[in-house]
Amino acid sequence: MQNKGFVKVFAILLTLVCVFYLSFSFVTRYHMKKAAEDPKGETHYLDSVQNEKVWLGSYTLKQCREMEIGLGLDLKGGMNVILEVSVPDVVKALADNKTDEAFNKAVAEAAKQQVTSQDDFITIFIREYKKLAPEGKLAELFATQQLKDKVTTRSTDAEVEAVLREEVKAAVDNSYNVLRTRIDRFGVAQPNIQTLEGKMGRIMVELPGIKEPERVRKLLQGSANLEFWETFEAKEIVPVLASADSRARDLLAGTVTDSVQTDTVATAQPAISAKDSLAAALKGETASNTSGANIEQMKKEHPLLSVLQLNQSGVGAIVAYADRNDTAEVNRILSMPEIQKQLPRDLKLMWGVAAADFDKSGRIFELYAIKSTERNGRAPLEGDVVTDARDSYDQYNKPCVSMSMNTEGARRWAALTKQNVGRSIAIALDGYVYSAPRVNGEIPGGQSEISGSFTPEQTKDLANVLKSGKMPAPARIVQEDIVGPSLGQESINQGIISFVVALVVLMIYMCAMYGFIPGMIANCALFVNFFFTLGILSSFQAALTMSGIAGMVLSLGMAVDANVLIYERTKEELRAGKGTKQALSEGYANAFSAIFDSNLTSIITGIILFNFGTGPIRGFATTLIIGILCSFFTAVFLTRLVYEHYMGKDKWLNLTFTTGISKNLMQNVHYNFMGVTKRSFIIWGTVIVVCIISFFVRGLSQSIDFTGGRNFVVQFEQVVQPETVRSLLQPKVGDANVQAIALGTDGKTIRVTTNYRIEEDSPTIDAEIEEFLYDALKEGNLLGKGTTLEIFIDRDNRAGGSIISSQKVGPSIADDIKTSAVWSVVLALIAIGLYILVRFRNIAYSVGATVALAVDTLLIIGMYSIWYGILPFSLEIDQTFIGAILTAIGYSINDKVVIFDRVREFFHLHPKRDRAKLFNDSLNTTLCRTINTSLSTLIVLLSILILGGDSIRSFAFAMILGVVIGTLSSLFVAAPVAYLTMGHKMKDTEKAEA
Repeated sequence: MQNKGFVKVFAILLTLVCVFYLSFSFVTRYHMKKAAEDPKGETHYLDSVQNEKVWLGSYTLKQCREMEIGLGLDLKGGMNVILEVSVPDVVKALADNKTDEAFNKAVAEAAKQQVTSQDDFITIFIREYKKLAPEGKLAELFATQQLKDKVTTRSTDAEVEAVLREEVKAAVDNSYNVLRTRIDRFGVAQPNIQTLEGKMGRIMVELPGIKEPERVRKLLQGSANLEFWETFEAKEIVPVLASADSRARDLLAGTVTDSVQTDTVATAQPAISAKDSLAAALKGETASNTSGANIEQMKKEHPLLSVLQLNQSGVGAIVAYADRNDTAEVNRILSMPEIQKQLPRDLKLMWGVAAADFDKSGRIFELYAIKSTERNGRAPLEGDVVTDARDSYDQYNKPCVSMSMNTEGARRWAALTKQNVGRSIAIALDGYVYSAPRVNGEIPGGQSEISGSFTPEQTKDLANVLKSGKMPAPARIVQEDIVGPSLGQESINQGIISFVVALVVLMIYMCAMYGFIPGMIANCALFVNFFFTLGILSSFQAALTMSGIAGMVLSLGMAVDANVLIYERTKEELRAGKGTKQALSEGYANAFSAIFDSNLTSIITGIILFNFGTGPIRGFATTLIIGILCSFFTAVFLTRLVYEHYMGKDKWLNLTFTTGISKNLMQNVHYNFMGVTKRSFIIWGTVIVVCIISFFVRGLSQSIDFTGGRNFVVQFEQVVQPETVRSLLQPKVGDANVQAIALGTDGKTIRVTTNYRIEEDSPTIDAEIEEFLYDALKEGNLLGKGTTLEIFIDRDNRAGGSIISSQKVGPSIADDIKTSAVWSVVLALIAIGLYILVRFRNIAYSVGATVALAVDTLLIIGMYSIWYGILPFSLEIDQTFIGAILTAIGYSINDKVVIFDRVREFFHLHPKRDRAKLFNDSLNTTLCRTINTSLSTLIVLLSILILGGDSIRSFAFAMILGVVIGTLSSLFVAAPVAYLTMGHKMKDTEKAEA
């Protein structure tokens, strides 16, 4: 083998990289185990070591947790949400909410059409506006104060459109920044938030471990509220807080119950005094250094100041500091009605959004004293006046933020700064202070510069915060998935079991077919492939989902394909009388092109799947692509290194790559495939006609991915009939659809699907639908006694009956998914057809492959139409099914490539052989490989179908259909079509030559 040294070096480097990235998972697992064993609670342990370097002297526990290979929401529970920023509201704001009739009608019509159109809002709006006002210019609408530097009355429509797109993107970016900050405050471990490319205004948020979905919905869907507040000086408020501490002591004297003690211990370990608390936190110490008796005594004497350190300097708007775990206790005390009476009526206390700059441990937060001067309690200046903000550098080349305001804002800002010279003005977003710059003098003209001890990152964040108040752009949830943690654990167990069983059976199968040593070499390659795949996934910080596990398991089956090809070619060379060493070398060489082509075509479908899919489908595609690349390297290069190493020492020279079972299996067969072309075409045509009739008569069971709607998986305590649930709900939803199907075999788990009120986008609509479902089921006596609404919507509850997972897909998302699904399948067929044409340089092979793949696709979909409602598991057409179709296409082409590769080889070796005989010989000599690879993949898929979770059972069934139909179509469709196409051309050529 050439480049043996390079292969060894690359393998070693890849191994080291994988070990490095996987090590973070082991380090995190070790510390999570220690945290679980900590008698003071998991939170206490994690807080104490979160920012300590725990690995290689360079990585903190927080960094290790970010670098580990995480689990997707379907495996550990949580909430996945796609939000859509209200682009119509952004456009209205950019036009200063003009009352122009044509403008408002165009906005309304565009918003209506956007639900079902593939064009974005801006395109539809401009088209509709031009219909309503053919002579109207966009510049007349958008030449506003807000856009004064970007749009003038002389701007062309194209220029205005470009500005609108830029401003909408900025609004989405602003929303992204606001959401990221809100999520950080929510305290979710390993959240994921990203804008969706190509989808105007859409942001995806993944929140593991969420148990309060309604709270999250409110948090995510609220508009950004940017405010500028006047402040008190600390010296004005510090004495007030000291008095509040004394008042709290009097209130709690003799009534300090265990509940207070429990709350505090559960959230923090406070120090002896406020001063000691801050000092200990900065040193990384905890309350374990002090006795519990002293802590309790201090808390009795100073309930507030034991958890809050006052700013004794009296300078600035910061009045106190607290450990992050004590902020809840501070809030509790300060919110007592008796304490509120002690505080000035115009005082509002707000926490800083992030830990204090001086605290490298990230634990100490600052409390700001805000002065409420307006009679309505609102801030004197709000974010809607900000027209622009950007990070830059001041005259001393230090990072700063430049801010611009509109005319009204500039006037009020000048008055505000004039009244507060020498004091701070707090900049707050959603009730948290981001910055409180000191005013040096009146600032007229609306142009301001905010400077201080900033880092470039801090100025960038502050500029983003200031821009977030620039335009009101509320976001609404258009897609939502919630999975309870216990359901996630079930998925993990099912995934592991299906993976282990598939791996063990595959190992036995390979040894039974090719002998112990060749079988174990292939099996070891599977383990190395699995290790490399996990390592690379970890380096991407990818989350492992149930779909990802399915992709990994499937890649194992496809990895065996390469070994089978090599071994079958080696057996052919051995039968030709060559020695084992030479036969194996030529087996690798001759199998290479077929392995390369089949892997590349599978990767093409994986790439298409990744680009058109969302969420779990992308995870599956990523895992599959990585698995294919790793299997190619391990099967083609690493296994060959092992063989050459031992054979170079004159070992393993008596290998036959056969066993008693496989020695004569499919050897020297002479089936006349070409002779039955007419009969096989009649059979294929009949089945296709049956499928088409089924499409028209029965149709397809489309999931909410394609229709829009909500799914609720409800687990009851007793056996419940789906029809009972449906009959309870249908009379209450009017013309809306309601379906109920049983999941599993115990009869206690029902999935309810409905499109009731799916068009509504109220922030509370999801909670209302959950309550509606609860009331209907409660009325029908299907829920246990004492089951409240709170228990019913708790995804981790199984007592009395509850929702254990839910899904929502809005109409606009559903339409996008449907269109993407069609395009992904069409593009996959075209891309593979083009690749075969380029690779084989003969259109006959391309036509044969494309026709066969189209038949495969049609029959798989047809089988779903025929069998849905009959088989005991869901056969809905959803994103997962489309993923299965594309994967089946990618897998099916493997057979066809191998057969065509042999046909091409025989054309070179036997140019004068009869074409029908040549095609038959090609099919017969590759038949053993075709059967073996199909069986090895079916082993994997059957383990997923039988042992995997409900979420991927439909996927496994579609893939099983794909493997069976694909294998048959390779033999009876692809080859005959290529034969007929090629035969016509060659006959014409012969006539010309004659």
